[in-house]
Amino acid sequence: MTTTPATTHERYLQPEYTRLLAAARRSLERTGGRLDGTISVSAPTDAEREAIIGLTGTYRPPGTAKITIRLADLDAAIRTATGSPLAEVLTRAGGPLRNRPAEKAALQYARTQLLAQAESSPLHSTRPWYRVWLSNLATDGTLTTLINKGDTSALAHAVRVLEHLDARAADTPPLMLPALAEIATGDTKALNPGRGPLPNLVLRALAHAHSASVPSTAEERRELWDAFDVIVDDLASRVLVLNLPAHGQGLGEWLTGAASYGTPFHITLHQLVTLPITVSLPTVYVCENPAVLRRAAQELGPESPPLICAEGRPSTAFHRLARTITHGGGTLHYHGDFDWPGIDMTSQLINLYNARPWMMTAADYNTGIAQDDDHIRLRGKPQPTPWDPELAAAMKRADQALYEEAVADALLDGLTVRKTGR
Repeated sequence: MTTTPATTHERYLQPEYTRLLAAARRSLERTGGRLDGTISVSAPTDAEREAIIGLTGTYRPPGTAKITIRLADLDAAIRTATGSPLAEVLTRAGGPLRNRPAEKAALQYARTQLLAQAESSPLHSTRPWYRVWLSNLATDGTLTTLINKGDTSALAHAVRVLEHLDARAADTPPLMLPALAEIATGDTKALNPGRGPLPNLVLRALAHAHSASVPSTAEERRELWDAFDVIVDDLASRVLVLNLPAHGQGLGEWLTGAASYGTPFHITLHQLVTLPITVSLPTVYVCENPAVLRRAAQELGPESPPLICAEGRPSTAFHRLARTITHGGGTLHYHGDFDWPGIDMTSQLINLYNARPWMMTAADYNTGIAQDDDHIRLRGKPQPTPWDPELAAAMKRADQALYEEAVADALLDGLTVRKTGR
């Protein structure tokens, strides 16, 4: 019976040829198809040994530890048996062969072109942070990933976003994120989280420009965008205030009216942007927990000094209002939780706004834990308290968190004293 070519080729799909052809594929892919090397099969089974003998005509005794074959000889044997070169048989058996040297060269060329395009931006010569950002993308595998996934346009779009932000005048009104995305890419949703690599590329660059960490939460992303006058969600970001009269149509009038009744008021970022206010108050108190502001409203009402609440981690709206207050000559007095995150937040607000710690001393802490029944251990990394070094030492000794609700009575007493001047 005459053997058909198809049957001859299918012969090499049998298990006894698997390791031999896999070694041949690896070698050809690694060298771009060169046949001047050798391949080996270690500890061959009897079936593998006999198959190789049948291919090459060279006898190998049972127990041979390793069989080495020149690729040129294997190619010649395959051609004699099938009429096809080794590369064609490998393609039929396992799909097209890769040309790794050519792939590597193509990748390097694409990287070079992509970098050259980004380096042609004026930012490369004028902004050190841009050069650091681009260097990091080149060394941490990001450029390679963009090329392999066909996302190279994301880098060009990122550069356009950064150029537009850098060119904006200082007195330009804030820009909504969808508007920025449309300007740079033509797609209003292109800078939304989860829309490919572009948002992360831009945020990494802005973090370098702002000397900040790359944001990992939605609130951190909003804060970083806001630092460049880009608004992500102007309705979700809010800040709670009590007795904060202000100047300005709309929002200023509402705040002044609410203060006359001692009524808490939630301000949205949208209101702060579209209805700008000025605040002319020498002192504004800041708490972390809304329970403190609620009690101030209930017990002091219109007699409470101006108070704003961070409600945990300060929002973009909080930061915009804080800047408005300090730009108007006011001083923030901040009280937070006596735990390590609360201490860290206190330090941040001191650094950002020259805020003054409010009842955040070692004496305040020691008095509080003596009266607190909730003995919750401190968690996280200890933080320094440069405004009162003894506070950090006292917290380490006691190893007990003291949350703001537990000292609300003392805080309200303090607000009463400051309002009446007693």
